[in-house]
Amino acid sequence: MRIVARGDGGDVGKRVLVVEEDPSVRRVLCTRLEREGFDVRQMDNPRRVDELIVELRPDLVLVNLPEEMPLTPIERIRECGDVPTIALVRDGLEVDHVDALEAGADDYVTKPFSPRELVAKVRVALRHAPAARIGADRLDFGELVIDRRSREVVKAGDVVAMPAREFDLLLFLASSPRQVFTRAQLLEHVWASSDAWLGVATVTEHIRRLRKRIEDDPRKPRWVVTVWSVGYRFEP
Repeated sequence: MRIVARGDGGDVGKRVLVVEEDPSVRRVLCTRLEREGFDVRQMDNPRRVDELIVELRPDLVLVNLPEEMPLTPIERIRECGDVPTIALVRDGLEVDHVDALEAGADDYVTKPFSPRELVAKVRVALRHAPAARIGADRLDFGELVIDRRSREVVKAGDVVAMPAREFDLLLFLASSPRQVFTRAQLLEHVWASSDAWLGVATVTEHIRRLRKRIEDDPRKPRWVVTVWSVGYRFEP
């Protein structure tokens, strides 16, 4: 795997991770995006893109679909969170652009592509992206703001008093918007425990308390949503 950091941010400053196996195509993509002022990072192995998501914290991923198991990179990106993703699709794959969208891509560009079209789609995807970014110190969802460093939660301008465990639970869910976690997974990641030591009812009770603090109507939650028979997700 080859990883290269290019540029120092430019005027736009949004970080775009370009994942493309063909060095000539990768060079064209990076050069054009850098010219537009983006902070461009690149790698040549789509199957290992998930390893860089948290480390680089990109604002957007531009990923080529490989010949074998072409949807795997998109699935791995989605496992990391809700970072905007544009798929590069070409003729001859066993999947098409519809499959890419259904797998979780936000948009697609067909090869051979127009650099102007690609840049336009990147800007549109960034404009419509959730305000929060994976691993950011401050997760801003408009009415609800979660500050990782100060461990404060602000709702509609007011600081919400919150015990440490409930803050950790909210932060973990909000760091991966729309990703569903089972109660067992939340026990593992938030409590560093398992249902052999703490019952899943522990999670249920903390979710109930958390909703009372941040929801306008805890019976009809807007932020922390129940996915029946599975678990919970944070809705940005």
